[in-house]
Amino acid sequence: SWPSPFDAAKSVVSAYGEALTGKTIVDITNPVNFETFDSLVVEPGTSAAEEIAKLAPAGANVVKAFNTTFAGTLVAGESGGQPLDVFIAGDNADANAAVSTFVSAGGMRPLVVGPLKRARELEGFQFVLMTMQANPEFADFNWDTGLKVTQ
Repeated sequence: SWPSPFDAAKSVVSAYGEALTGKTIVDITNPVNFETFDSLVVEPGTSAAEEIAKLAPAGANVVKAFNTTFAGTLVAGESGGQPLDVFIAGDNADANAAVSTFVSAGGMRPLVVGPLKRARELEGFQFVLMTMQANPEFADFNWDTGLKVTQ
């Protein structure tokens, strides 16, 4: 079987090691147990992003972003005619700003929601959405929904 995206991300960060010093690492993964699809594979009190940050060298900045957007919706850049909201969590203001600029350049709205530990809630919330997508009662969602904060 293929490694989960979370496992693959950990392997990449470990493999590149010190070469990532001074870089911004954008974690887009959701640490879902893909064998059972009934839980996350990280311990309570942490997130995939925080676990990846532990593997990154000092001076690298891990930012959580894009994990609340399904692939097809991300490619489209919108859902239901509305631009996507991209939730961003990270401990470094400059890294958050760089990711925000990237998001804006793609026509989406960046929303910095706080420090990297906010990735816990972003991953948990996306897991709920993923289970909804897999539920036949929501078959019309077709895996192309997105989260939107309305005003």
